Amino acid sequence: MAGADGDDSLYPIAVLIDELRNEDVQLRLNSIKKLSTIALALGVERTRTELLPFLTDTIYDEDEVLLALAEQLGNFTMLVGGPEYVHCLLPPLESLATVEETVVRDKAVESLRKISHEHSPVDLEVHFEPLALVMPTLRQAAEDKSWRVRYMVADKFSELQKAVGPEITKNDLVPAFQNLLKDCEAEVRAAAANKVKEFCENLPEDSRETIIMSHILPCVKELVSDTNQHVKSALASVIMGLSTILGKDNTIEHLLPLFLAQLKDECPEVRLNIISNLDCVNEVIGIRQLSQSLLPAIVELAEDAKWRVRLAIIEYMPLLAGQLGVEFFDEKLNSLCMAWLVDHGKLCLRYPFGISVGLPCVLMWWYFRMHGFAFQALSEACGQDITTKQMLPVVLKMSNDQVANVRFNVAKSLQKIGPVLDSNALQTEVKPVLEKLATDQDMDVKYFAQEAISVLALA
Repeated sequence: MAGADGDDSLYPIAVLIDELRNEDVQLRLNSIKKLSTIALALGVERTRTELLPFLTDTIYDEDEVLLALAEQLGNFTMLVGGPEYVHCLLPPLESLATVEETVVRDKAVESLRKISHEHSPVDLEVHFEPLALVMPTLRQAAEDKSWRVRYMVADKFSELQKAVGPEITKNDLVPAFQNLLKDCEAEVRAAAANKVKEFCENLPEDSRETIIMSHILPCVKELVSDTNQHVKSALASVIMGLSTILGKDNTIEHLLPLFLAQLKDECPEVRLNIISNLDCVNEVIGIRQLSQSLLPAIVELAEDAKWRVRLAIIEYMPLLAGQLGVEFFDEKLNSLCMAWLVDHGKLCLRYPFGISVGLPCVLMWWYFRMHGFAFQALSEACGQDITTKQMLPVVLKMSNDQVANVRFNVAKSLQKIGPVLDSNALQTEVKPVLEKLATDQDMDVKYFAQEAISVLALA
């Protein structure tokens, strides 16, 4: 009788084995979907000792079968005896998490996350955390012969860091990150450089500064002078954020020299990324300290023998002004802009804080360079009051200029700013000047004056 009972008790697992070996995929899939029923028939002990080992050893099937298995195992806690034995589900799920098909891996990871909440703290440490024993694989991937593999490790490094926790980060990820920052392939170095700030932010607080200063900053210093502009640009986009992590003293002593070197870099994108993020450094060390270090570099670049270098700084000036504020600009940079007005470069018009600083520069620049086309956009931005009181008098004064090009630019500019002016200004100030220019000896001046009169309906 006992023998018969024993034979009967083996029936469910025998059926499962037969069905899982069947050539019909649908039959195998149906068998997997009945796992819970089979487990109930076997009981918790035999499910743990027979069913799960069998599943673990025979995980090789069509993706849809493996997907169903990964999903089923996520609901198996009570079928193996409850939270006390839930760790028995880890081996088959770990195997499923390594298969080639992405949807199967994702479902296995989802089930692993699900059952992780059912582990006691002790069991988590003893059974679940050893699955962070991915470090041998990670180390291997970080040193893989294929640069694309190393690139993906660098690109996902922050996620890896958060997943493995502070201790593994200190012991294993820091050396791996250093190697990625020094990788022989520029694409890998660029991907790692882009993660510098985030990696440093996520370091354990009690050892963050030490790790950065001893292990990360030396690599960063090398990247500042990297031969590849994409690497330097990636670093420049995040390096300023280190100032908030390292504090005022370290920023002044160690980071400012790097910022200044990047500000002088020949690659425009590197310079732009530095200037775009000055505000976060300003918050840490203050505008005065920043200006003492930054201003000489800006002046040096502004007076560079190469006109393209001067032009680059001019083009960044609005952004720089917005980062440093009106007061600093008025005090330190306004005179520099005035000097540029006689340069062969061009002065950008789009000052973020607008009129009090930008307008005098633009008006003088207009006088020297005779670019009347700027006035329409500028007058619209300034509004009626400033256009009437500041812009209009300068334009009208230049209507008597001896150079014909200046006079016809006066006519063109009056046409462009006319819609912003009130009717009184148009009739009493603009109309007389345009009528005078309409009789000018120069044909171009006469043409543009007559056109302005027509457009503004002043005839």
